[in-house]
Amino acid sequence: MATPSKTPPGADPKQLERTGTVREIGSQAVWSLSSCKPGFGVDQLRDDNLETYWQSDGSQPHLVNIQFRRRTTVKMLCIYADYKSDESYTPSKISVRVGNNFHNLQEIRCFNVLRVPCCK
Repeated sequence: MATPSKTPPGADPKQLERTGTVREIGSQAVWSLSSCKPGFGVDQLRDDNLETYWQSDGSQPHLVNIQFRRRTTVKMLCIYADYKSDESYTPSKISVRVGNNFHNLQEIRCFNVLRVPCCK
């Protein structure tokens, strides 16, 4: 999603899209996964249904590759993870890398994800 840099942390991306604050640009990209179990691939990752999801099926690292056809500025990346629903597949670390192709990616951000439920 593209957005101004003053988006508040924890803001609802769907609400921001409805108000015109951000624009979803994922459909302009080619998505691929390092692995997935049958029925748990890119379509489920991108379908806006919180009941469906990507489930990897291979050795780590598990990767989601998003390739735009031309140079694209991305100002916000939203990731939904639900530890309570499936703790074994909740990532502990997320690395964001950019580059001109898969072979020259450089990490620009790395996040440690809290793996504890926030609500009961």
